[in-house]
Amino acid sequence: MRKEIHTEKAPAAIGPYSQAIEAGDFIYVSGQIGINPETGDVVEGIEEQTKQVMQNLQAILTEAGRDFSHVVKFTIYIASMDDFATVNDIYGSYLSKPYPARATVEVSQLPKNVLIEMDAVVYTN
Repeated sequence: MRKEIHTEKAPAAIGPYSQAIEAGDFIYVSGQIGINPETGDVVEGIEEQTKQVMQNLQAILTEAGRDFSHVVKFTIYIASMDDFATVNDIYGSYLSKPYPARATVEVSQLPKNVLIEMDAVVYTN
């Protein structure tokens, strides 16, 4: 059985997808970008976008009754590997050990020309 997870505290989907779907023992959180859910605007710069992405992910996890300690895998998409250290520092400040698995990939373009997008897989048990 699948269950949609949605919160007004994270940006609405900008296409035909859900913010997150719970299926079995897992929650699959769609890619989040640096959109402020209150204004609908993309925040500026890699630091602010990374913080906003983490806040958006956190809001979805909270709606699902979970937090970052339940995440087993993140995928980070960044427009430039030159931003890797900055993203890594901010990302790490939201987490504690044991850290989830992760992949970081440089991509040529992201929705709304943002600099970063992240998705997550959450284990619910």
